[in-house]
Amino acid sequence: MLINNQYSEILFFLKNQYSLNNHGLEEFIDIIQTNNYKKGSIILRANKKEKQLRFLNKGIVREYYASSEKETNINFYTKPQFISDLLPFINNLETKKYQECLSDSEVLSIGKQSFFNLLEKHNCAKLLIEKSFQNLLKHKNILEFNKITKTPEELYQELFTYKPEWIKKVPQYHIASYLNITPETLSRIKKRTS
Repeated sequence: MLINNQYSEILFFLKNQYSLNNHGLEEFIDIIQTNNYKKGSIILRANKKEKQLRFLNKGIVREYYASSEKETNINFYTKPQFISDLLPFINNLETKKYQECLSDSEVLSIGKQSFFNLLEKHNCAKLLIEKSFQNLLKHKNILEFNKITKTPEELYQELFTYKPEWIKKVPQYHIASYLNITPETLSRIKKRTS
């Protein structure tokens, strides 16, 4: 398979995470579209259907819920990975989330119908969905458990240990929102833990 350098990250990710065969990978790559977004671009809006399977190739994206009073960060994407809201994507539902680029970003995407056509044709694509849902549920369970049982200081320590790229790349006021604390409280925690 001729590997376009632009797609090397997604190919590496798919081969290592999902063991897709070369024929399925070639077709997957053939239907990818590349989208470049400027910092501040909203790439997913609540109350809209998720119509694309999206893969962050480069950049930083924050995922959050928003009400008229506030925004609450729930995830950050800082390395190549799928960023679609999978449940609405698979079940043709409206998402409740927003996603915003925190830097200029490159997102690879595949339209929903094209993806489902590929899914029908290759059994390996079914594995992609199953493993993605398993990863999603695992992440959600860990997040819920941690937010309920740990202090903000313990949560920050876990980010420092397990998500150091967040600490380095994501603005601190967004980290504070993720931890559900004020930026001032985060500053105090950082001083105590350094």
